[in-house]
Amino acid sequence: MSKGTIKKVAGPLVIASGMRDANMFDVVRVSDERLIGEIIEIHGDEASIQVYEETSGLGPGEPVESMDVPLSVELGPGLLTSIYDGIQRPLDDIMKETGSNNLKRGVEVPSLKRDKKWQFVPTVKAGDSVEAGDIIGTVQETLIIEHKIMVPYGVKGTVKEIKSGEFTVEEIVAVIETENGEKELTMMQKWPVRRGRPYQTKLPPVKPLIILPDRQGRRGSRTGTVRKRQDRHPAPAGEMGGSGHCCLHRLRRARQRDDGCFK
Repeated sequence: MSKGTIKKVAGPLVIASGMRDANMFDVVRVSDERLIGEIIEIHGDEASIQVYEETSGLGPGEPVESMDVPLSVELGPGLLTSIYDGIQRPLDDIMKETGSNNLKRGVEVPSLKRDKKWQFVPTVKAGDSVEAGDIIGTVQETLIIEHKIMVPYGVKGTVKEIKSGEFTVEEIVAVIETENGEKELTMMQKWPVRRGRPYQTKLPPVKPLIILPDRQGRRGSRTGTVRKRQDRHPAPAGEMGGSGHCCLHRLRRARQRDDGCFK
C-alpha cells in the first residue's frame, strides 16, 4: 500500500505527496482519523484526493494511505433492508456502534452485516453448467423481497458443490469448477462504483413520471391523483393542489396522456 503525507488541504480536496505508487480512483485513508477518500487526479508523486468526510482540523504532514482497491459497493443479502449514505456506509450500524445520531469521522463499519445469517436455498445442483448472471440460489430477505444469488461476472464453469442452510455473506455456499481452477462463491459480491454493471438488454423508459403537488406543497408520484384535503370543507373550484388552475390543467393533461388522447 502506497503511503504519503498531506501537502495541502482545500475544503474536501486534499493534496498528498509521496503517492507515486498509488492508482487513480484508489480508496485512501487520510490522517490518523482514517477519513475515507478517493484519488481523483495524479501528477508525478502528488495525488489529489476527494475526501468524503469533514476535513476540518487536517493539516500538512499528516499521513495518507492508499488501500490499493477502487471505491466499491457490497452487493448481497441485507442490502435492501439497510440505510446507507452516499458511499454505502450503514447509518443504522454506525449509530449503534458510536451510540450517537451524529455520523462521526473515520468510523469503519462493513456495508453488509458480517454476523447475520441468511437462509440460502439453492436452485442448481452439482454438475450443472453455469455462467455469469445465472441464479444459483435465493434468500428471503423480507416477507416480500426474495434476493437472488447470482454467479459473479467473469465466472463460467460447472457446479462442483452447492450448499443449503444458514450462512453469513462471507461463508462459501458454492464451488464452481472453471478453466482456471475452482472458484468459491459467497452470497456477497464487491463491485467498483465507476464500472457499469453488465446487462443483456437495456429497456428504455416509455412513460414519464408525473409528480403533482398537493395543497400543503407535498408531492405524490401517482399519475393523475390528488391527495385528499385534511380539513372538512370542500376545496373551491380551481384550487386543487394549491396551484390554482395551473395544477388542474396539468392534471387534465396527465389524464389525457394516460388515456391516449394527448401526445
